[in-house]
Amino acid sequence: MIAVDCKMNLDDNSLMRHPDLEAMRDINEEDPTEVEASKFNLNYVKLDGNVGCMVNGAGLAMATMDMIKLSGGEPANFPDVGGTANAQTVEAGFRIILKDPKVKAILINIFGGIVRCDRVAQGVIDAYQSIGNIEVPIIVRLQGTNAAEAKALIEQSGLKVQSAILLSEAAALVNKAVSA
Repeated sequence: MIAVDCKMNLDDNSLMRHPDLEAMRDINEEDPTEVEASKFNLNYVKLDGNVGCMVNGAGLAMATMDMIKLSGGEPANFPDVGGTANAQTVEAGFRIILKDPKVKAILINIFGGIVRCDRVAQGVIDAYQSIGNIEVPIIVRLQGTNAAEAKALIEQSGLKVQSAILLSEAAALVNKAVSA
């Protein structure tokens, strides 16, 4: 038996140990949005839905996508900004999500265990101001370290960003946004 064709997926986190395999990477065979996201250390997979997501952690991403579906929306992406979310990664995430014309709302769901919620909130504010007017509703749920400070920052920013504490509350805001 001789293998004449092969499709192979490699864990991006291990490519640094295998420069010979990394050299064979053909980014023309990959989704351009996913390639762009990888330049900012964002784990991103494009989906066919109408709600853009930005979360930290794969488990939280799965739970967030479930809540989006339960609220009547469909996830537009599988995202993970990781534990080092800051203004640059949040802005990159926004720009990538906003490239998708199907996105009717963006849900940012961060659990501040490693990353502080107030730091992410400031990143959201800075990114929003850097990008300019964002036409789709943005719902931000920040829970964990410095969550109260984060909520205050978002509310005092004067931006068109809705803040939620509970995931069910965020899901209701998503439902309202995609139903409009």
